[in-house]
Amino acid sequence: MGRYVYLFEEAVGLTRFELGGKGYGLVEMTSVGLPVPPGMVIVTEACREYYRNGGRVPQQVLEEVRQKLEQLSAKVGRRLGDPERPLIVSVRSGAPYSMPGMMDTILNVGLNDRVVEALAERTGNRRFAYDAYRRLLQMFGRIVMGVPGEKFEEVLKRYKEREGVKYDHELSVDALRSIVEEFKRIIKEHTGKEFPQDPWKQIEMAIEAVFRSWNNPRAIEYRRYYKISDDLGTAVNIQLMVFGNTGPNSGTGVGFTRDPSTGEKRLYGEYLPNAQGEDVVAGIRTPLPIEKVDPEIYRQLKETAEKLERHFRDMQDFEFTVEDGKLYLLQTRNGKRTAQAAVKIAVDMVREGLITVEEALMRVSPSDLNQLLHRRLDPRAKVNPIAKGLNASPGVATGKVVFRVEEAVELGKAGEKVILVRPETTPDDIKGIIAAQGVLTSRGGMTSHAAVVTRGMGKPAVVGCEEITIDLEKEQFVTASGVVVRKGDVITIDGSTGYVMLGEVPTIEPEMTEELKTLLKWADERRRLGVRANADTPEAARKAREFGAEGIGLCRTERMFNAPDRLPIVREMIMAATEEERRAALEKLYPMQLQDFKEIFRAMKGLPVTVRLLDLPLHEFLPPAEELIKEIYEMRLRGASEREIEEKLRVLRKVEALREHNPMIGHRGCRLAITNPEIYRMQVRAILRAAIEVLREDGETAEVQIMVPQTAFAKELEIIRKLVEETAEEVFAETGTRIPFKFGTMIETPRAALTAAEIAKVADFFSFGTNDLTQTTLAFSRDDAEFKFLQPYLEKGILKENPFEVLDREGVGRLVRMATQEGKAANPRLEVGICGEHGGEPNSIAFFHEAGLDYVSCSPYRIPIARLAAAQAAIREKVEVSVTV
Repeated sequence: MGRYVYLFEEAVGLTRFELGGKGYGLVEMTSVGLPVPPGMVIVTEACREYYRNGGRVPQQVLEEVRQKLEQLSAKVGRRLGDPERPLIVSVRSGAPYSMPGMMDTILNVGLNDRVVEALAERTGNRRFAYDAYRRLLQMFGRIVMGVPGEKFEEVLKRYKEREGVKYDHELSVDALRSIVEEFKRIIKEHTGKEFPQDPWKQIEMAIEAVFRSWNNPRAIEYRRYYKISDDLGTAVNIQLMVFGNTGPNSGTGVGFTRDPSTGEKRLYGEYLPNAQGEDVVAGIRTPLPIEKVDPEIYRQLKETAEKLERHFRDMQDFEFTVEDGKLYLLQTRNGKRTAQAAVKIAVDMVREGLITVEEALMRVSPSDLNQLLHRRLDPRAKVNPIAKGLNASPGVATGKVVFRVEEAVELGKAGEKVILVRPETTPDDIKGIIAAQGVLTSRGGMTSHAAVVTRGMGKPAVVGCEEITIDLEKEQFVTASGVVVRKGDVITIDGSTGYVMLGEVPTIEPEMTEELKTLLKWADERRRLGVRANADTPEAARKAREFGAEGIGLCRTERMFNAPDRLPIVREMIMAATEEERRAALEKLYPMQLQDFKEIFRAMKGLPVTVRLLDLPLHEFLPPAEELIKEIYEMRLRGASEREIEEKLRVLRKVEALREHNPMIGHRGCRLAITNPEIYRMQVRAILRAAIEVLREDGETAEVQIMVPQTAFAKELEIIRKLVEETAEEVFAETGTRIPFKFGTMIETPRAALTAAEIAKVADFFSFGTNDLTQTTLAFSRDDAEFKFLQPYLEKGILKENPFEVLDREGVGRLVRMATQEGKAANPRLEVGICGEHGGEPNSIAFFHEAGLDYVSCSPYRIPIARLAAAQAAIREKVEVSVTV
């Protein structure tokens, strides 16, 4: 059995995972000679042993703590329970990863009735002594013995009212003595036990309470949110108390070595005179800016900040106490910071010679860049959310609530800002989404229609907000707390957090700072993976290029078909009774598609553009059957003509004929091309003609890549390749100009992945459609899974992550890796990319790098995230290779 307890000076060389973050900081600060009160660390293994031991502190741990307390006593000349020279300590938690406020700390351990009276006499400061004892009873009673905190607060409130004071530190000595007696009585009444007067018993119970707090509900929830392992455990730090509440020359504070909001290199923080640490955190009193501290202490703090940064080579967040004019450091950790600050600090530290470029790139979390690329809440604004949903598409949007797509369009044209609120969105709602500032839905997941579309447009969206109940008839929604929001009311949604707020909340504009541009330039120099964009409009293409996209990896043509001016013609094509009628409708669509592609190719001149041919089943372009039945009923009620009713019935019959039991795996994609080849012919003509016209007009065009969706058989691709090449030859003959183009397929069915070697012989490139590949591999319907059983699967550990957000490496990932390897073996010139939502998710990007893909493609606003994540994957691989060598 190993050793569990180390004095700070003995623990140098142990890791953060053994000592916890707080213990590691204390040990390191001690080693460089900073003024740290002496103490000891109980390592995290003891916490794990506590849980293996059925929730009992191992006897060896307690024996080692006793031994170390003897050594500590000898060093400082104080002993537990000695009224003349009492040893008073803090017992604090400290997990390997910072979990601020999630676990428990007890201060002033070692005080009792006898010691407090002697301390009051010896220091001549009765107020300090009884204030410290009051704090111990309050914290120990609440944290260790389970007394509800409000019981103590009620007593404090009563005494402050009685004495006519506002703050705890203004209470008289007599009041504090009476409060101490009341607190002891409350503990006895609530627990049936006396507050322990034995200081060793206090320490023993406090250690157990800290271990117990590792699994309190808020700590569990915090770990779940930040994906921190439940198995790490917490360390316990037992440290000599220094007192910031001994008078006006004492105090406590928190400092940052740089501004955590902006990243500016300046000492930043707060200080509270005559107080203990929890007073700053609790916000009971308003602290002073750190600059207001005594000038000599301020000089020492600036010197300390420099030493901390030189040693830890990162921005530090440190806690300090001043006891009778002497500075002590109680904690340091890598400081939490905004995305803006993270980028600035990383770049500045490279320029200052503190860290390397690779370290700077690894310091910034790719997902944090989301904050920098969308409008975001002003950090100074006070926010009171009325509901919370899934943070599907980042950014902040404010507008009037509308429930109908048509109204969103009308108000949008009139210059009104609106938020479209729907139970869920469908492709038919696209014009409303375009007109709105943002979208709020009560159903749907992170990869639902609303989420995917809004992310592609860079519009904020909060989806799956089950805390609201939408009443489309009354045009209002009601929150879980009973707040009623009606049509026309102004709300703000934050797609970065999922919050919904009443009224307009102040926001700030996004900007690509010089530091961010520098960081991304460094990332581009180090990544292997290419980064392209999913973009269907010229605006999205231009935005993608601005963010550094190296082409378009997915241009969806069905979005173009859904445009309001096209939908009637598309429906005409679907309703056609003969091939001639269908061709006539397609001829009307052709010039529109031609113009679409010209604009996109013009925006992406010199770069590859992968156009996916039509994927959706045809019935999705027609009105829902239920809507048609209702319309026919209403037409009959108002006496519409038989001709009008018959026309509507004809549409209904077509909808019924096209209806499928499972349209996701029905008549769509390449299957549609096999049965209706004229649709793909028209699209290929428009694509190639557009590229040629842009070449003639501008002297340069995009590199055309034509992509077929939903392939399962190599033979399907052979037939469609022949169709594409025949159409291309016709266009080249008509125009007298020949341009190169690539022909490829999406890999989004398991069979396509399993037979990749065969399919690669017919294709110039693969692009993994991981959204559908995940659905077909797991046999999960995305929306049903997210709202019926995915959460229990995550809670029970069946799944570690939502597979529609983070790639399922063991299942879907295995297909991706195998298809890539076998495809490239069969066709060495094969280019392989990914264009599903996973293409913008950092963990998934790391996998695609490892699996040997050539590029990822994601929504324009995730391009910088992908650039950074791809660089980090390359850096990790380089480090791993050097370690193995």
